[in-house]
Amino acid sequence: MWLLIPLLVVLSLYFTVRMTGVQVRMLPEMFRTLRSAPETAPDGGKAISSFQAFSISAAARIGTGNVVGVAGAIAVGGPGAVLWMWIMAVLVGAASFVESTLGQLYKVRDRSGYRGGPAYYMQHGLNARWLGVIFAIVITFTFGFVFNAVQANTLTNAVGTSVDALGGGTPGWLFPVIGAIVVAVTALVVFGGVRRIAHVTQLLVPFMALAYILMGLAVVAVNLDRVPDVFAQIFTGGLGLREFAGAALGTVIVEGVRRGMFSNEAGLGSAPNAGATAAVTHPVKQGLVQTLGVYFDTLVVCSMTAFLILVSDPAYGAERGPALTQEALESSLGTWSLHALTLVLLLLTYSSILGNYYYGEANVAFMTGNRSVMLGFKLVFLLATFLGSIGSVQIVWSLADTTMGFMALVNLVALAPLGGAVFLLVKDYNAQRRQGLDPVFTRDRLPQLRGVQCWEGQREEPARTGA
Repeated sequence: MWLLIPLLVVLSLYFTVRMTGVQVRMLPEMFRTLRSAPETAPDGGKAISSFQAFSISAAARIGTGNVVGVAGAIAVGGPGAVLWMWIMAVLVGAASFVESTLGQLYKVRDRSGYRGGPAYYMQHGLNARWLGVIFAIVITFTFGFVFNAVQANTLTNAVGTSVDALGGGTPGWLFPVIGAIVVAVTALVVFGGVRRIAHVTQLLVPFMALAYILMGLAVVAVNLDRVPDVFAQIFTGGLGLREFAGAALGTVIVEGVRRGMFSNEAGLGSAPNAGATAAVTHPVKQGLVQTLGVYFDTLVVCSMTAFLILVSDPAYGAERGPALTQEALESSLGTWSLHALTLVLLLLTYSSILGNYYYGEANVAFMTGNRSVMLGFKLVFLLATFLGSIGSVQIVWSLADTTMGFMALVNLVALAPLGGAVFLLVKDYNAQRRQGLDPVFTRDRLPQLRGVQCWEGQREEPARTGA
């Protein structure tokens, strides 16, 4: 962690300077490209759109970390951790843009569309397949098995909490039954391919986000008089303007930075796997869309958790982290809100399970095209889902932090030398936009870029946007 955070910050600052704050300057363009229609898929079927690819990555990003993780950061670091969570999100948006643009540039065709990600740009961009294999193994283990078990465990525990709140305790058979149901419903989706995953997440992500945001807004509305004081706590705590000792302020910063990084996954190398599936006319388009995902995760969903906790004036302490969100909801809205939170957590965790599966699938496909191996991965994935539902995952959480940190380091090592390709793509994109065109990229526009597998041939003149 102590090596990872400085490396991510330094690279993000470098990318921000070189691209003149692309993650802020091109914010309006992010919303424009999110609505763009996809091209035809390689098999002639309906291609994955920018929004669907955004939904796959958002499904994996937005999970228990947005509810429990933010609560934990506030419990340890206090309100000031939220400020550093915001700062980190805006800064690492540059790294997210670079990795997702590279995922698009170096994507490859498969039977039904496209796939890509860090393993692919390590092989084709750096000519280092060995590094791609290392990354593929680590992300498959981290997301396909470890995180998947964590999400399944959170799902079943959320249901158990609601059942217990109704009275009568939690029956011993509940967790295995819920686990079996989750496995069955997950199998129906993952055996349907990336298109089915995209369609399901496209429906789930907006609904679950809206439901959670509305609950948070309700809590804030009930405690509206507390909002100015909450803002004051966030900024004075984050900037050390109160009686903070150096060590205390360091804890505030570290907790906020960690949450800002691990929640939105910028720089970790996970989101580019989803972004590469989109059929867009220029790699920069999906880079922009995936950067918007960072903001949606941290500045919207995580911030909503922070505000609904802070307006309830909680008591802090590391051991109280998981309870802060539940207590804030119950004290403001009543016991029914615990059951509503359970429903939201069901959607959050289930969509995360689907997103985690796709990350594993894309990287298993990178290592081998053997269908038996892919079938084996699906079965082990479903087994991990069931075991996570009925087991304890304290050790798994610690293992996840370690493997995710290593995964991020491998990805950042690749981003540093490949950043130059993204600078050229941004220049090409902006040149076309200045001409009033909807940017279209073909690899003959930048022949100095080697290893590009798609984007071939001359296309028709780009359409004018009127912008």
